[in-house]
Amino acid sequence: MKTRITELLGIEYPIIQGGMAWVAEHHLAAAVSKAGGLGIIGAASAPAEVVREEIRKAKKMTDKPIGVNIMLMNPNAPEVARVVLEEGVKVVTTGAGNPAKFIRDFKEAGVKVIPVVASVAMAKMMERCGVDAVVAEGCESGGHIGSSTTMCLVPQVADAVQIPVIAAGGIGDGRGFAAAFMLGAEAVQMGTRFVVAEESIVHKNYKEKIIKAKDIDSEVTGRSTGHPVRQIRNQMSRKYLRLEKEGAGLDELEHLTLGSLRRAVMDGDVVNGTLMAGQIAGMVKREQTCREMIQEIMQEAESLLGKKG
Repeated sequence: MKTRITELLGIEYPIIQGGMAWVAEHHLAAAVSKAGGLGIIGAASAPAEVVREEIRKAKKMTDKPIGVNIMLMNPNAPEVARVVLEEGVKVVTTGAGNPAKFIRDFKEAGVKVIPVVASVAMAKMMERCGVDAVVAEGCESGGHIGSSTTMCLVPQVADAVQIPVIAAGGIGDGRGFAAAFMLGAEAVQMGTRFVVAEESIVHKNYKEKIIKAKDIDSEVTGRSTGHPVRQIRNQMSRKYLRLEKEGAGLDELEHLTLGSLRRAVMDGDVVNGTLMAGQIAGMVKREQTCREMIQEIMQEAESLLGKKG
């Protein structure tokens, strides 16, 4: 399936793996890219040299394109951007901020810049800054979220900008893929389903929580702080919501979640860890390889969209 995104990024299928902190490391990124999508290394708050090592390890595993996600609120963002340039990465996705100050250097180096946006206004601003595409991410997604749903956000962004739009949030199978294309997207970004990939380093306890999740098992914490996060309900999220209701301050709430994502991903702490996952967790029923996931999604989507499998 060819779209402006597959042409722009040099990939076989218009499927991009989300740049999830602690989850999106070289094993997963390389596996997605080898399967024909675009694997992303999530820099998150990691030191620049750690990101450099992840990029090099991924490149040893595949010669297919691999991107890096830069979290712009990270104090290390300028150093990570420099590493991206030095290591010859050709695709960058960004979140939590405006990448404008990096765009000139990226453009001169031939790096494609694709920010994640949660509103039409931000999408239009990014287009004016000269980005190559945008990821329109709805609030169904896991992790940090905006307020608009994917169903409403994607078509409005697609109508508002001329650059390609990638849909994210609540997409986990061929039906979601086909729906996103009908809304005007030219690719999809997925996170939650790739968390349970065989190549994902995520602890088996975390994977099992997603596989066993029901449709109502995700909830959003942090609305009172202005930084809402979607995750699978557990003891920690219930405590966070109780403290929010009682009027706890930002410092107390941040202390509660400090290191909690790492504990969930690396240690398998599904009681007090943060189990970031989108609302499609209830649709994820088994662990598969990245290639199996992508092939299954594309076959279903192409059938629904009236194309030959």
